[in-house]
Amino acid sequence: MSKPTPLSGFPELLPAQRVVEQLVVDTLRRTFELHGFAGIETRAVEPMDQLLRKGDTSKEVYVLRRLQADDAGSDAGIGLHFDLTVPFARYVLENAGKLEFPFRRYQIQKVWRGERPQDGRYREFTQADIDVIGRDTLPFHHDVEVTKVMLDALRRLAHPDVIGLPGFRLQVNNRKLIQGFYLGLGLSDVDEVMRLVDKLDKLPAEKVAELLVAEAGATPAQAEACLRLATIRTDDDSFVDQVRALGVSHELLDEGLEELATLVRGAAPLADEHVRITADLSIARGLDYYTGTVFETRLDGYESMGSICSGGRYDALASDGRTTYPGVGISLGVSRVLVPLLSRGVLTGSRSVPSVVLVALTDEASRPASDAVADALRARGIACEVAPTAAKFGKQIKHADRRGIPFVWFVGTDEQGAPTHQVKDIRDGNQVDADPAAWTPSTDDLRPQVVSPTTEETSS
Repeated sequence: MSKPTPLSGFPELLPAQRVVEQLVVDTLRRTFELHGFAGIETRAVEPMDQLLRKGDTSKEVYVLRRLQADDAGSDAGIGLHFDLTVPFARYVLENAGKLEFPFRRYQIQKVWRGERPQDGRYREFTQADIDVIGRDTLPFHHDVEVTKVMLDALRRLAHPDVIGLPGFRLQVNNRKLIQGFYLGLGLSDVDEVMRLVDKLDKLPAEKVAELLVAEAGATPAQAEACLRLATIRTDDDSFVDQVRALGVSHELLDEGLEELATLVRGAAPLADEHVRITADLSIARGLDYYTGTVFETRLDGYESMGSICSGGRYDALASDGRTTYPGVGISLGVSRVLVPLLSRGVLTGSRSVPSVVLVALTDEASRPASDAVADALRARGIACEVAPTAAKFGKQIKHADRRGIPFVWFVGTDEQGAPTHQVKDIRDGNQVDADPAAWTPSTDDLRPQVVSPTTEETSS
């Protein structure tokens, strides 16, 4: 077999890198559960009509087809899900009679998108979603709640004593605000205006103004007002006065301003040096099922990757014709954040295996004794492994060092033939007597840590 060629856009992590991903996922899971969110997992595939019914997503969907095409039958017309929101909406409709509303869920799972791979964008990647969904109505305070939960999670990921990722800026806006502003200006095709203004992070403002005139029917003055609105960014609720100063009025604009101000004030206590929240009135989000609050998030120092955590309020995505299930949610692109940091060596795991102890072998005849030590340590939650061969102790120590295992355990016998035990910290050479039924490593050594090779800082 010839050497395989890597598939672009399908990242695979080395063991030490996988340590970081698992610690991030564990941190997210613990945080979401602290806020009372229940974990679910949905199937990987959805019917194409469900995947394509909202938003311009057709170019992103991977379609599944059986090798025996003539026998496809019920497998025809299905594709891999490109996000977790559409599958979640379907899940709610199918299980509504078994769920208690408002239903609060988190979901950490793979998704697939057929887009061009680039830094931070992949064809297969892991997302972490939280949503609150109601029956017929969902009070606005849940928008604030979801914001605070994700801010809490991001703050833990960025704190050097937890994971130590770069900091985050969560940008928030409200579609009611921008739609009401456009309606107040006299613009009729507000969806087209939103679509064009959303291009400001890719096109110069002058070009967007030209498109607003040419494609959305705006006058030059209306286009200028739209762009002035999109330049407003504040870290508090002072954006309200700045919008009012533009001289536009509309009932929907008033509602959006009030909601966004409430959200920013409610989330402000969670902001710190690692995580900030900003009212950014240029944010609109591309998918058309969002109806109110919208989120985007940038990673400090990696803003060129675009948003790595996004979402919003959706009031009509899930409906069975009789009952509507409005929701609000936000999704963190776990792979999108981590893979660039791991590939650049910004973060890695402190060791490539979970083992904290390598139990050495004097000779093959002593393997049962070494196995007994390993069993005793594992019984108390200490990950360990027995040396693969009875090589010279120096080689066994080097084997542990290459894998990042900090301790080597030696089993011997005294003059009376009774077993003796010593454990060596191979980092400093300190070797002491130890009892396999009582010895415990430090908390920092017990499990692999996230390490920044440039600073040598670690986190649990």
